[in-house]
Amino acid sequence: YLGFPKPGELIEMTGTHALEASDRAILNLLYQHAHDSGRLLEPNSEWEIPLSAVRQSISKHESTDRLRDSLVRLMSVKVNVVYVANTDGGAEGPEQRVVITGLFDFFDVSAKELAQRATLRYGLPRKLAPMLENSGRWGRIKAEVVCSMTSKYAMALYELIQLRANMERCVETFPIDRFRELLGVPPGTYGRADNFQRKVIDPAVLEVNGLSDMRVQIEFDRLHSRAPINAVKIAW
Repeated sequence: YLGFPKPGELIEMTGTHALEASDRAILNLLYQHAHDSGRLLEPNSEWEIPLSAVRQSISKHESTDRLRDSLVRLMSVKVNVVYVANTDGGAEGPEQRVVITGLFDFFDVSAKELAQRATLRYGLPRKLAPMLENSGRWGRIKAEVVCSMTSKYAMALYELIQLRANMERCVETFPIDRFRELLGVPPGTYGRADNFQRKVIDPAVLEVNGLSDMRVQIEFDRLHSRAPINAVKIAW
């Protein structure tokens, strides 16, 4: 299975720093489930998935009694999604816009979560569903790969690389602030280069190289040897 096509707009959304690894695993599982249904563009679509499947996807991350905590975080987070809107043939051409949105419209969970037929019903925000179906930039994301990772930074790095997997180039440099946003690093954390390397970069590279079919290397750019990091160079 090649994975589902996750839009570049959603891979590169910002504001995800409050999400934990388990939350990201659930997010990809539910987005893939909705995409595979073929009903993304139907008005008022809802989806239903066995709770056992959701628990299985996060078994590496947390005990089952914290599943609802993940759902609460996924409902509470607001993200910024940059997209290009086609104008009506105006002279100025397409316009770049930003959607400020939640990741889900609702969650509806069986009261008896451990019952054999317990399910999770959910809906997607009206502005996000068309992006999942019609984006012009996407990366093939395998939910099983994401669910096997324990670092949320590895999950984000994997998605960034998958979005770029078929490009002619295989190196890209990001300003450090932009890179931190894309990986979902909380503001004000891991400011020192050694902490950033040990807590963010090393776990992310280890899991992407070990669990996916991509290989990645990351280097820091500095203005001089003792200067803070000003950019991050990724090769894949």
